[in-house]
Amino acid sequence: MKSGFAFIDKPSDMTSHDVVNQVRRSVGTKKVGHAGTLDPFATGLLILGVNKATRLLAFLLGLDKSYIATMRLGEVTDTDDLTGTVVSKTSAFDLDEVTILKAVTAHIGTQMQMPSTYSAKKVDGVRAYEKARRGEDVSLTPKQITISNISNVRIQKMHDGIDVEFEVSCSSGTYIRALARDVGQELLVGGHLRALRRVSIGAFSIAEATVLNRLASVPCRRFVRKLCRYIKLIPKV
Repeated sequence: MKSGFAFIDKPSDMTSHDVVNQVRRSVGTKKVGHAGTLDPFATGLLILGVNKATRLLAFLLGLDKSYIATMRLGEVTDTDDLTGTVVSKTSAFDLDEVTILKAVTAHIGTQMQMPSTYSAKKVDGVRAYEKARRGEDVSLTPKQITISNISNVRIQKMHDGIDVEFEVSCSSGTYIRALARDVGQELLVGGHLRALRRVSIGAFSIAEATVLNRLASVPCRRFVRKLCRYIKLIPKV
């Protein structure tokens, strides 16, 4: 691959940087970058640029994204996701499906969201999660985000809580684990994110992605044409 893009379906238990390093070895160049980090436990669309294509990755950073997410109601973790330590448990079995659905869909729209303490947001030049892991106080400020749609909500009672799977489309910078945390707090039982899969970035879909060991190149010209068509469809504010 000389210059182009790789659409990867990132597996779980790999960091985005791990994926970049593997692609570097596969294509024989150090000039590989990605647009939009996924947490190690998350899966789904990761767009990589190779060589000259890395200069175009900046155009992807502010695009809307969509995910399939699963949150667990009744358990709170210190990281707001399944990688953390459970710090409290509350029975959620008295919640009915209508109440849960209303709490989840109430977040559609523009709102202020407090990032997770273990997020990659920088505080005094240091990542919040680095300060949190050192036991330091982390002072974050809410950020305006937009959730344009939440759909296909599926509710399943488990032996240790209630799992709620849903599809969500949102602005760049939205923390889905913060959404799970907030819904759990509003329902007075707590919650955290159990699974996350990114299915689109702007006009680009997980359907275009390949697994890591079947690397395929998307030419820059085709990528730019599709990106430009998408950007023109975004209404001006």
